Amino acid sequence: MKRTLITAFLSIAGANVAGTFVGALMTPVLVRILGPSQYGTYATVMSVFAILMIAVSSGVDSGTRKYLAEDREDPDWHDNVFGFYFRLATAFALAASALLLAAAQTGLIDATLGEDYAQFFFLLAVVTIMAQFREYTRRSLLGLKLEHLSEPLFVAQKVFFFVFAISFAYLGYGVSGVLMGHILGDALVTVIGFIGLSRHVSFSAIFERPPESFPRRELLSFNNLSIVYIFLLTSLYHVDILMLQAYTTEAQVGYYKAALVLAEFLWLAPKAVQSVMIQSASELWHRDRIERITSLASKATRYTLLLTALLAIGIAVLATKFVPRYYGAAFEPTITPLLLLLPGTVGFAVARPILSVSHARGDMRIMILATGGTAVMNLLLNVALIPRFGIEGAAIATSLGYLSLPMFHLWGARTIGYNPLGDIRPIRISTTVAITGAVLLGLALGIDALIQSPLATVGLPLTETGLPIDAALIAFVVVPPTGLIVYGVLTLVTRAIDPSEVTQILRGLPGPLGRHASTIQRLFGGTDETG
Repeated sequence: MKRTLITAFLSIAGANVAGTFVGALMTPVLVRILGPSQYGTYATVMSVFAILMIAVSSGVDSGTRKYLAEDREDPDWHDNVFGFYFRLATAFALAASALLLAAAQTGLIDATLGEDYAQFFFLLAVVTIMAQFREYTRRSLLGLKLEHLSEPLFVAQKVFFFVFAISFAYLGYGVSGVLMGHILGDALVTVIGFIGLSRHVSFSAIFERPPESFPRRELLSFNNLSIVYIFLLTSLYHVDILMLQAYTTEAQVGYYKAALVLAEFLWLAPKAVQSVMIQSASELWHRDRIERITSLASKATRYTLLLTALLAIGIAVLATKFVPRYYGAAFEPTITPLLLLLPGTVGFAVARPILSVSHARGDMRIMILATGGTAVMNLLLNVALIPRFGIEGAAIATSLGYLSLPMFHLWGARTIGYNPLGDIRPIRISTTVAITGAVLLGLALGIDALIQSPLATVGLPLTETGLPIDAALIAFVVVPPTGLIVYGVLTLVTRAIDPSEVTQILRGLPGPLGRHASTIQRLFGGTDETG
């Protein structure tokens, strides 16, 4: 099947859905085995790891996807890029691993984070190396526009990790066992990934010096500035964890991390859009097709906002019922920070297509300035609110920081030369979101009232709570499909999405969906307008 933006998005989105399903199924099992305190310890270790990996892999990942996606006149361009970044990735991983071992051996880790943390960082040194090769393999496949190969690896890594991590944790190895799960899962994915890459690049390029005409300085500059940019971006969702570790208990960190995991479910579609856009936009920037870039960025931003807003409504309406059943009753303190995080998580999602298109341009100075403004605001808010309000303060600070991200990057996009909000349709989207939210909230409250009515108990077996049926279970069954139907119809009625756009998307799909694409346009009288 020929690769298009739609098929690439479907490959990545499908893998994200599958990976999210695996995570949704397995995360509560792992959380219950570890408990709040150990899960909080694991969250702290992985936050340090995530910040470290910015320097280790962020520039390599971005550069690999950008430059492998470009078709230049050099017939060995792809091989030379692959070999160059492989050597760079290896050097960075080994250096970072050595630093972790030295920090753990000298007592720096225990002095900074607390006693008994050093044992985890010995394992983290190995995790760093394996994670680097795993991600380099996937990013190389993405850069070569082989999403149908790269994305199954994403799902496989999730499955391998949880199988090993849950097994080791259940056997009593705790956080160390979970880290071993990372090592073994990443090793398996790396081996499989290199088998897939062997058909598209020459591994001999790893050991060969590229020709003098190869633009090493350009690639190194992009790599180094990408590290600064990704560091600032990643700080938005790790500074809060590290500050909470200093000001609260491990259990509080665990509650907050659990809220973040649920809130980040909203990024399912935006991450797929972001992954597709960076390699596709790189080629468009290389050809100087500004109008096409503006059109793609504007539509991607609007679609992302619509999809993310729908998920946010569902999580907000069902949060009080879902969290205790998903994580266990001990995690009820997770509910409030989750609700506070939702608005900002939507804002971050909206920024993702803008980030990928601007990043593909390669003008990292603008990217750094825009992201730096957000990072400084986020840091100041966390410093001001966490000591006083704990996990609720962290959620407010992070949410406000996330919301500022698209605003700063809108300035950046316009400075670069395109407008990602040119077709955002704010009134139509706001109307769709408000009506859907009101319908679903009323439906959820109505289910509660119906189940608690004395008439509902007549002739029906009672549960332990004295009610015949669990209102939460009914809400889980009724609210999501109702929301999807109501929201889908409203997006077409309000023209938040024009039916002709749906037709265009469906026509790009394989199988019978493409053949019946015109049905929606006939039902709703769509035109080709985009206003």
